[in-house]
Amino acid sequence: MYTVQREPTTPGEILLEEFLTPLGITQKQLAVHIGCDVKVINRIINGRTSVTAEMALKLANTFSTTPQFWLNAQQAVDIYKASRKIEHLPEPFIKAS
Repeated sequence: MYTVQREPTTPGEILLEEFLTPLGITQKQLAVHIGCDVKVINRIINGRTSVTAEMALKLANTFSTTPQFWLNAQQAVDIYKASRKIEHLPEPFIKAS
């Protein structure tokens, strides 16, 4: 059975704490730079919307990371949330050895 021990750090928390704040960049400045509405950046930072593949490409290019960095962070959050919703996972057909 798959279990997650702790809630993962969201892509929005990473964006704010590891990039925007240290670099002195505002949400508005980032939005203008990547060509989106500031509301989109704010929703990502506040965990109200997910990082899409398109946004991952934009963030990766902007901050010299990879799209996978952003999508992996989002996937960790998605799996954690799903694991909290599902009460019973099906038993495996076969056991890995």
